[in-house]
Amino acid sequence: MKKAVMYGGGNIGRGFIGALLSQSGYEVTFIDVAEPVVKALQEQNKYPIRIVSSDGYEDVLVEHVTAVNGNDLEAASDVIANCDIMATAVGARILKFIVPNIVEGLRKRWKLNKGPLNIIICENLNDANKVLEGMLKEQLTEEERIKFDESVGLVEASIGRMVPVQTDEMKDGEPMRVCVERYGFLPTDKAAFKGGVPEIRNMVPYEPFDFYIKRKLYIHNMGHATCAYLGDLLGKEYIFESIAIPEVRVLVHNAMLESAAALSRKYGAPLGDLQNHITDLLYRFTNAALKDTCMRVGGDPARKLSPEDRLIGSSTLALEQGVVPAYIAVGAAAGVHRYIKESDLEQSVASAEQVLRDTAKLEPGSKLESLILSMYQKILNGASVMELCLEADKVKQESLGAVV
Repeated sequence: MKKAVMYGGGNIGRGFIGALLSQSGYEVTFIDVAEPVVKALQEQNKYPIRIVSSDGYEDVLVEHVTAVNGNDLEAASDVIANCDIMATAVGARILKFIVPNIVEGLRKRWKLNKGPLNIIICENLNDANKVLEGMLKEQLTEEERIKFDESVGLVEASIGRMVPVQTDEMKDGEPMRVCVERYGFLPTDKAAFKGGVPEIRNMVPYEPFDFYIKRKLYIHNMGHATCAYLGDLLGKEYIFESIAIPEVRVLVHNAMLESAAALSRKYGAPLGDLQNHITDLLYRFTNAALKDTCMRVGGDPARKLSPEDRLIGSSTLALEQGVVPAYIAVGAAAGVHRYIKESDLEQSVASAEQVLRDTAKLEPGSKLESLILSMYQKILNGASVMELCLEADKVKQESLGAVV
């Protein structure tokens, strides 16, 4: 049986990538430092996934799995040295800690004269392949770097499946169970594979891959975050509660359409396909069984307001492509509101200006800063979501008039 290494036994590792590898005929070894997870996988060689929706659930058993502890350098590097394919899903901030095990695994692999190793990087991180490459090469000799370039494929992936924080209710008496939505496609960077593209269930190799990365970040993640931040303003706990409010749905839908128009213009992607993708996402956001919270989806607002990320990055792309991001600006303003609240600062235009300059790196007086600040001022003055929609629509109409 072919062998795969899944570095990371958390929600995405078990609930998505590890399951796809197992279902594709691989014997999967998870590497993780959570001893209860490692022990359970070693003893049971299987674990359950529950595919949930508002209509019910379906239980799926993932088999042919085991695990080693990531703190055991010899064991972790051995499985890396002898696998046919590898994937990571550890979280962007943890990547640097797994590098020594990967480096040692590669060195053993090269001594054994094994074939190319493709590492599918399933991290929520811009240019994840370049980041990981830099970390790995820092610990390699010049000769090893040449071998690395010849034999290691660092393959970016776009993770679209929504896997929320698992509650005791979701586990339903089974601590290893992961509840997920049914959507399960895995777009990957076709051009990055070395030695051919492996057959993996639901994997969609695509080139140029930058489009898929931006589609995920600027449509899915941006819309999700906007839904969460509007939910915050309305005192809603769950994403499905927020998107159920008609005004929120209209605003989120239009924000995603702004990103879609910009992406279509930049990459030549059919706008109709992107609109169908948005329709599917809006339906998936209504999945009450996921119990995904506005707190989780909107977490770490500083990162989500950074220059290349979902809110500011999508707005910048829109402006570059001649699309006024009026609706996205509402989501960004609501994100600024959450950032200020979590930072225990005073909710004021001055605070918002500071956030947009220090975190979003926007130039004072720039078109985007002015647009977000105007929406933030509306929020500060107690505007309803409907009033925010009307304001965004007014901005759009004025921009169209200016073009004419």
